[in-house]
This record gives sequence, structure tokens and C-alpha cells, in this order.
Amino acid sequence: MRPRSFRVVHRREDTNDTVTLSLEPAGGAPLHFEPGQFTMLGALGVGEVPISISGDPHGGPLLHTVRDVGGVTHHLCTVTVGTTLQARGPFGVGWRAETGRGGDVVVVTGGIGLAPLRPAILQLIADREHYGRVALLYGARSPVDLLFTDELAQWRQQGVDVEVIVDHGTTTWQGRVGLVTSLVPRADIDPSHTLALVCGPEVMMRYVASALLDRGVPPEQVRLSMERNMKCGVGLCGHCQLRDLFICVDGPVLDYPTLAPLLAVREL
Repeated sequence: MRPRSFRVVHRREDTNDTVTLSLEPAGGAPLHFEPGQFTMLGALGVGEVPISISGDPHGGPLLHTVRDVGGVTHHLCTVTVGTTLQARGPFGVGWRAETGRGGDVVVVTGGIGLAPLRPAILQLIADREHYGRVALLYGARSPVDLLFTDELAQWRQQGVDVEVIVDHGTTTWQGRVGLVTSLVPRADIDPSHTLALVCGPEVMMRYVASALLDRGVPPEQVRLSMERNMKCGVGLCGHCQLRDLFICVDGPVLDYPTLAPLLAVREL
């Protein structure tokens, strides 16, 4: 529960409303984490919010990719290099991609959902020889909303089948246009021996999960990352309760059989 101080050592503007912050501890050891975990990130006198870690789990600066959607995130998106921030964690259950060793892995994501999956992709690449085919199906609203565009080509060269699609193209866009769900039927995987990692808006994840099941991916091999209003990070405050689940402790990554009854209920 005690926050640690981290200094902003680099700030990169990814899109017009999203930045990636590189953080180094102001004192003490680096923060070790599992792909898919998050921290409660903020600033003294401003507040804190749950932000998934988007850095390399094998070392390097602690990265957080933040979208400007509220008061605290607006502050985080406008900080300058040298600013001291506070972080608690890491919290939650991660992707556990290593359980898919020996089979194929398909990563399906929309928008900023690529940020929580970036550590898992880097882990898959580092252990590439232990997996079959690895596919990334990435969708965004438009070309200017794509994240980590400089890395997508690198991942292709490192053995990942990267497919990108946007909802709305531009006059200069030469890629696919449509929904990311349309990429699932064409993914080059062996469905019965595939682990699927999915992150994005809930409505997208609902349809992606359905498409994966239609392909024959076992339900227990489909994992989704949920997002809720987390406050404490340790399951005490109840802000992130989803029926009998506390997303900060039981999630954010959960398997489809656990979430299926909850995703079937539309929120008001």
C-alpha cells in the first residue's frame, strides 16, 4: 500500500491523447512485474489511477502508456522529464503466456489495449523457440491512433505474424479497413492448440471471444483483461467489484469461462 517515488526520465507522445512515460526509481530496487499487471500511478496532491505496465518484463525503465481521459490521467500526460511520480504495486493477475508453450498464441487487441499486451509480446519474442505460431491482430479507430508503430515491423522480423486493421482509413492508408474481429477467421493458428490473449473495449472483447470460440479455440484458453475503477489495488475498497470478483485481485486478466456469464449482461 505504500507508494514509491519514480522519476520521469523520458516522455513520448504516441498519439494526440496518449503518452508513454519511462520511469526510474528515485531510490531502491527496480519494480519487477509480470506481463499484464498494473500499478496505481499518480502524483502527490493529484490522485492515483490504475495504469497497466507496458514495459519490458526482462528489465529496463518502468513504462506506462497513459491516455488522457480524466483529471489524474491529464496530469500524467502533461508531466515533464524530471517530474517525480508515485506508484504502488504491481497488482493483479497477469497474462501467464508461458502456459501456452508448445502451442500457438494469438494476441487480439484494440486501441490502447496493445499497451497491457506489449510486455506479453516481448516475453513471447524472448522465448520464441518455445511456441508455435505467434499472431498479433491489432485494430484501432484510425491510422493516427495506432500505438508502437515503430515496433510492429520489428515484431514481424522477430517471428510474429502482425496484422493491423483500422475502423476508418485515410487517403494515405494502404492497410486493411474494418473491425479487428474480421481478422480472427483468417489467423494462421491451430485453434485446438492455441492460447488467446485479448484486451480492448469490452464490447470488442465479447465479439472477439465469440469469434475465437467459433474457430475452435478452447474457452479456458481465452484470456481477457478487464478494466474497472480500482482504488486500493488489494481488494478492500470494493470499487472494482464485478459480482463476486474483485478485478484488482482476481484480475485484471481472467479466463473466458469465468467472465462469460458477466459479459453476457449489458451494463446500464
